[in-house]
Amino acid sequence: MPTLLEKLIVDFLEYLEVERGRSEKTIRNYHFYLRRFARWAKQPAPQDISDELIHRYRLWLNRSVEGRDGESLKRSTQNYHLIALRAFLKFLARKDIRSLASEKIELAKQEQRQVEFLEVDELDRLLLQPKKRKEGLIALRDQAILELLFSTGLRVSELSKLKIDQINLKRDEFTVRGKGSKLRVVFLSSTAKEALRAYLSKRRDSSTYLFVGHDRAKGGRQTVEGLTPRSIQRLVESYAKMAGITKHITPHTLRHTFATDLLLGGADIRSVQSLLGHASITTTQIYTHITNAQMKTVYQTFHGKQRKE
Repeated sequence: MPTLLEKLIVDFLEYLEVERGRSEKTIRNYHFYLRRFARWAKQPAPQDISDELIHRYRLWLNRSVEGRDGESLKRSTQNYHLIALRAFLKFLARKDIRSLASEKIELAKQEQRQVEFLEVDELDRLLLQPKKRKEGLIALRDQAILELLFSTGLRVSELSKLKIDQINLKRDEFTVRGKGSKLRVVFLSSTAKEALRAYLSKRRDSSTYLFVGHDRAKGGRQTVEGLTPRSIQRLVESYAKMAGITKHITPHTLRHTFATDLLLGGADIRSVQSLLGHASITTTQIYTHITNAQMKTVYQTFHGKQRKE
């Protein structure tokens, strides 16, 4: 027999799906985090969720280990648990169910994340790799994928869902639905447009997806579904190795490179936030410590000027 807390968690997940339009992955993650809390706390009634209970839960999370290496939970992972719990408590308040106020839960302070991006020469080498392949259609597809990732800063999940009818090559922009079902406009560079035009001109399948598999073992037939995010990640990793890039490169590295390139070129942080589809400027600010050209100019202008030549 489900407990009251379990029933309320189900109600909350259904609310996320129907009212908030959250993705299946988000709902699955929230379910995991809330179920873990409910089990640890032994299914407390909403009114029994207290400051003291949350304090002990945070200690437990901080001392927990995961994976084969037995490493402690990362601060970011701990915060994911707390974010889910905070959202659940907001839901209870909206339903006038007495419990702990959601604002009582503060997130753990995290270290600033190190952003990995491609230097100009690395990017150039990466974008050249598909041209070395003998398989014409696959090479054209992969060239278009790499150019589009760098041109738009798309998340790999967004890229994999693109349909052909979303892309109008007569224009330099199109609309994409990102996290939280939010719409944003992304822009195509001239090289990305040419790569897409070259690829689509050779397509002979009936799939509606922009990027599909082209399996020679199946007699040239294309898959109905689009490439998965994992497939795109594998091809990016493969081309990075071919280019002799030793650091770990993923589609998200190209998203970082897109943002870094804009900021180094003089774009303001708010514009980059919009182009990336970040809900909060705080997320975008991870790039500023590596792209602050003004600070470098200040340093070069004023540092060491008192020393004698």
